[in-house]
Amino acid sequence: MAAFWGVGFTLGVFMFAASAPAPLYRVYAARWHFSALTLTAVFALYAVGLLIGLLVTGRLSDHLGRRPVILASITAEILAMICFILANSTALLCVARTVQGVATGCALGALSAALAELSESKGSLLGTVVVSSAPPFGLALGGLGSAALVYGPVPLRLVYWLIIAGLVVGAAAVAATRETVERRPGALASLKPVIGIPPEARSTFVAILPSLIALWALIGFYLSLGPGLAASIEGSPNLLWGGFAVFCMCFSGGTAVVLGRQAAAPKAMFIGCLALFAGVGLTFIAIVAGNIALFLTGSAIAGVGFGLAFLGNVRAVVQGAQPAQRAGALAVLYIVSYLMFSVPIVIAGIAEAHISAHEVALIFSGSVTLLAAVGIAASLTQRTRPTPVVQAASTRPEHSGAPTKAP
Repeated sequence: MAAFWGVGFTLGVFMFAASAPAPLYRVYAARWHFSALTLTAVFALYAVGLLIGLLVTGRLSDHLGRRPVILASITAEILAMICFILANSTALLCVARTVQGVATGCALGALSAALAELSESKGSLLGTVVVSSAPPFGLALGGLGSAALVYGPVPLRLVYWLIIAGLVVGAAAVAATRETVERRPGALASLKPVIGIPPEARSTFVAILPSLIALWALIGFYLSLGPGLAASIEGSPNLLWGGFAVFCMCFSGGTAVVLGRQAAAPKAMFIGCLALFAGVGLTFIAIVAGNIALFLTGSAIAGVGFGLAFLGNVRAVVQGAQPAQRAGALAVLYIVSYLMFSVPIVIAGIAEAHISAHEVALIFSGSVTLLAAVGIAASLTQRTRPTPVVQAASTRPEHSGAPTKAP
């Protein structure tokens, strides 16, 4: 299982890196005097780059193999971290965030598929658990760790050096991992952007959309505007408040995935949407009341909802896709996720030019609460019919430790 955990660690490092800049945006804004709209534009560039990476290379590892795509993505991520270290202006910050987005987009489908396949050979659901928990755990540690390191030496650079070290370790682990799919023709053709879910999984994908939109819009809110909102509620310039808000939501999400790992996809989505509805509703009240304790509590409950619902989303998609289509199907899942991660935040940034950040936060949290309610209803319809399940890999002769064969 060393190979499995090495790949899981690498996914966690990518997610750690994704949230690391979030608590630093206020420092960058103060140094380079950019507005809230510029902040959201920088944030959106990451998502745009990630979507480009997913659209272009989402199916590439189904043809070239998982390892080459992951190692190339790690190299690009290291280049992005170097750009962050060298950044002395908004322009270079934009370049760093865009390159980071492309690298992450290239890595996500291949890493997720590799984890599912490495765990399937042992007849385990561990792959979907790690795929679902690594993002919230990584985001949690990245947000809090970066905020804490601001008060250490070289505050705007140390976190990126640590990420580079983690990526090097991840590259070594991936290089030592066996390939889980055989090369097959069509790599060049796979670069043509195609968004498609296998026919047998389409009804399930439609059902998970409301919760998927709510989950990732919430994550985008916390990573862009959340740190500033938490600090304003507390009335403190201490960046740790912002990092702690991100940590509360994301860490509770990862913990929920681990504790709920045995839950079937519909049940996980149902309970997750309930918790999301309750948690975001509580943060709405906290914003109105200006109560930081209530805000953090609501963040933690919403995080539980994020973790469980995302676990259900990933499990449903993995179960509904054939092995040779899995990376592409997961890429579509992430494409939708990161569209919802970025678009609402850009709208919120534009809105801040006309109304207060406080009012934007209230509208945003109210919208997510409504989406969570729709997700509850959608998950109930899923509970009444079986999710299409692909025959477990461990029962097929070609999966007894050998690389996956193309159909």
